[in-house]
Amino acid sequence: MTEESEVAADVAILGAGAAGATAASALAGRGVSVVLIANNPRHPPEFRAEKIGEQQVSMFDGAGLGPAARAVLTTFDGVWLRRFGREVERGTEREYGGDYAMLVDALRAGLPPAVRQMIGRVETIETGPEEQRLTLSDGRMARARLLVMATGLSEAALKKVGIGRDTYSRHHSLAAGFDLNRPISDFPWPSLVWAGDRWTDPRLSYLTLFPIGTATRANLFVYRSPFEDWTKALRDDPDPTLNAMIPGFEREFGELAVDGPVTIRPIDLARSTGVERDGVVVVGDAFMSVCPITGTGIDKALNDVTLLCRDHIPKWLATPGMPTSKIAEFYADPAKRSRDAHAVKLSVESKAIKYDQSVRWRLRRLRSAWLGRFRYVRTPWAAERM
Repeated sequence: MTEESEVAADVAILGAGAAGATAASALAGRGVSVVLIANNPRHPPEFRAEKIGEQQVSMFDGAGLGPAARAVLTTFDGVWLRRFGREVERGTEREYGGDYAMLVDALRAGLPPAVRQMIGRVETIETGPEEQRLTLSDGRMARARLLVMATGLSEAALKKVGIGRDTYSRHHSLAAGFDLNRPISDFPWPSLVWAGDRWTDPRLSYLTLFPIGTATRANLFVYRSPFEDWTKALRDDPDPTLNAMIPGFEREFGELAVDGPVTIRPIDLARSTGVERDGVVVVGDAFMSVCPITGTGIDKALNDVTLLCRDHIPKWLATPGMPTSKIAEFYADPAKRSRDAHAVKLSVESKAIKYDQSVRWRLRRLRSAWLGRFRYVRTPWAAERM
C-alpha cells in the first residue's frame, strides 16, 4: 500500500473487486503504470460469484492471477443436473467454489509489486480529455491519463463523474446463500443443480449445491420479491421453507437442513447511462448488471477487462489525449457488445420462460415441457433407478 500524498500513473482503477484487481494485474503485465484504489484494505463480505467455471479462472490466468485464485477456491469436477422431475445429465466440467471476499483479497495479495494500491474513500473526481484527478478524503491524490471505473453495483462513484444508472428490471430475481448441515462427502455427486420437481414452477429457478472446503454450500435462485412473507420465512425459518419448495430432495438425498445464517440478495438489473465521456471507461457490473441465475455476470465482467486491457488501453496510451472518441471504441467493440447482449437476453428470457403469462411464453413453456419429456424420458441415470 502506498501512503504517498500524490500518485501519478497511466491508469487509475477505482474499485478493487475481481474486475478491478484483474485489470490492474493485466495492465501491469503489459508495462502500464497503474494505481488501484479501494475503500478498504480487505474486501467486505459480499454474497456473489460463489461458483465459477474453468473459463473464468483461465481469465485470471491470463492476467497472472490464476495461482492466487486457485489457492482459495475449492476445485470439483462434474455437475449432476436434475430437471423435469428426474436426473438428466452428469457433467464432467471442472468448476470452483469459494467465498467472493476471500477470492478478491487473494487476487489483491497476488498483484505484482508494480501496482500501487491506495486505500481510502474517494471524495472528488475531476475528469477531462488529458488528465483525471481523484482526491481521497484524507487529501491524497491520484492522477492518471485514464480512469477505469470498476465499482460494481455501487452508484455513488459513478455519480461523481456524471454517469447515471437505469434500472431495466427491478426485483428481477432473488438469490440466497447458505450452508447445509451435512458435508459434501455425504452426497453421491460432486455438485448438483436441482431445477425443480414440476414441469413448470414459476417461482423456483434452481438450487445448486457445491463444495467450499468440506462444507456443502447452497445457492438458491428464485423469482420472488424481497418483501414477500416467503422471503422472510426463508431467512427466519429456512428448513421447512426449503423442504416445502423442493419436496423431492428429501426423498432422494434426505432433508434440507441449514447450518448458519441465510444471506439474501435481491437482484435488480441495471445499466449505466452517459458512459461515453472524456477520460473515463466503465467495466463489469458498473457498466451493466445481469441476473446471476444465468451464470454470466463474472464472465461478462472479466470479458470487459480482457478486451479493455488487451485491445484498447495500450492503443489509447500510444497517442496523446483520452477523448470520448477513444472511449467509445471500447463500448462499440463487437466482442463486448455480443457478450453483453447474450447476458441480457439470457437474464430476460430465463425469467420469461418461467413467469411470463403472455401467449408467446405460455406456448414456449408448453413446447419446452414437451421436448423435455421426449428428451429426458429415458436417460442412463433414470434407467438405473427403474
